[in-house]
Amino acid sequence: MIKENQKLLNRINVISDGLIILLMFPLAFWLRFSVLPGGRVSIPFEAVISLGVVYMLVQLFTFASFGLYQSFRRKRLKIELPRLWMACLLDLVLLLSILYLRHWDHYSREMIAIFFFLSTGFLSAKRYVLRRLLRHYRQKGFNIKHVVLIGSSAMAHRYSDELRNDRELGYHLVGYIAGKPDESWEETWLGGFDKMEEVLEKNRPDEVISAIDTDDFERTPAIISACEKTGCKLAIVPYYAEYMAARPNFDDLNGIPLLNIRYIPLENWAKAFVKRAMDVIGSAVILVLLSPLMLATAIGVKISSPGPIIFKQERVGRNKKLFTMYKFRSMRVNTEENTAWSTNEDDRKTKFGSFIRKYSIDELPQFWNVLKGDMSLVGPRPELPFFVDRFKEEVPLYMVKHQVRPGITGWAQINGLRGDTSIKARIEHDLYYIEHWSVGFDIRILWVTVFGGKFKNDEHLA
Repeated sequence: MIKENQKLLNRINVISDGLIILLMFPLAFWLRFSVLPGGRVSIPFEAVISLGVVYMLVQLFTFASFGLYQSFRRKRLKIELPRLWMACLLDLVLLLSILYLRHWDHYSREMIAIFFFLSTGFLSAKRYVLRRLLRHYRQKGFNIKHVVLIGSSAMAHRYSDELRNDRELGYHLVGYIAGKPDESWEETWLGGFDKMEEVLEKNRPDEVISAIDTDDFERTPAIISACEKTGCKLAIVPYYAEYMAARPNFDDLNGIPLLNIRYIPLENWAKAFVKRAMDVIGSAVILVLLSPLMLATAIGVKISSPGPIIFKQERVGRNKKLFTMYKFRSMRVNTEENTAWSTNEDDRKTKFGSFIRKYSIDELPQFWNVLKGDMSLVGPRPELPFFVDRFKEEVPLYMVKHQVRPGITGWAQINGLRGDTSIKARIEHDLYYIEHWSVGFDIRILWVTVFGGKFKNDEHLA
């Protein structure tokens, strides 16, 4: 039944997209030539409709190529919308290129711009509304996907908990197959591994999830065979999933698939170039604009207590390389500056130091670190070598944060994880940022850092 529902939903998605695209052309025509000033018609209405039909067919093909008509039950809206916007932008560039090469100057550029923003806006809004409706009906028990779980490992329990806690996803766990019943589990035991084909044939699930433990790994060929014989779609949760990234990727070596445990977007040179360009331009502009404030701060530090104006401290950066981080000195010169954290009630702070720390003015010299390439505007905060040596033994995956440049602000910091707070929670946020980096993510973090407020992350840690 779920397959028929998915086909119907895909048809509705395609037809509604086509109607929106087609209707936006005459609406843009009307707005440009009947509502906005200077509306001298430069193209017949029939030509606009003809262009709309051709453009609609091209855009539907592009949407399909971008995977916008696949099942999005597991994909969040924040993943789908950027794909949609990229597809719309690609088709717009294609359209403008064709109009330019064909010398069809009579087509109004203003009308095409109006169409682009209208169609992109309505297509985005439709997807938002559709998701809200589907979630509502799934909570009511409609459009449910029935799942059989194979295994009773810790990952199987975790998968079951996720389904139970997020009913809006529309999954129903029929039960689980394992060597013997798990008394600590309230899920229904459907039978042992020797009964797999029989159980799957009887229940006809929409999907089978294998989450076996290391002791049962040798059963994998039998699980695959049982699913193929019964025509069930199989997905596998690896027993080492807790060590994997949220979005791992695969390489290929002469037909041998290689699973990359951790996917880091910034390993792509183009993405790394964009981020570095943002860092250089952003830090240079800030250093120029805030130079009067920095000069006043330097004078204040010098007057407030004896010692240097700039506090220099060795920190661990990208690829575990040491660098010198700069700050305005906010404390009296002391012997614990390389082995102890500061706290809100730290008696080492000067009065002026407390003031500049309250408003993060002491961090301004770090924009020079960004310009030099030691740091980035956004990233995990750099730590002292003393604490890195300690935490790498105590906190799982702690050293992964050193695969990117450290930042002045970050995902952990805007969520209140700064100073003397949970290291484990900080690392979880840092890893999420590293694995989900995007230009938009950086901009949102910078926005919250400067202007305050919060933005919801509906995938993790929110």
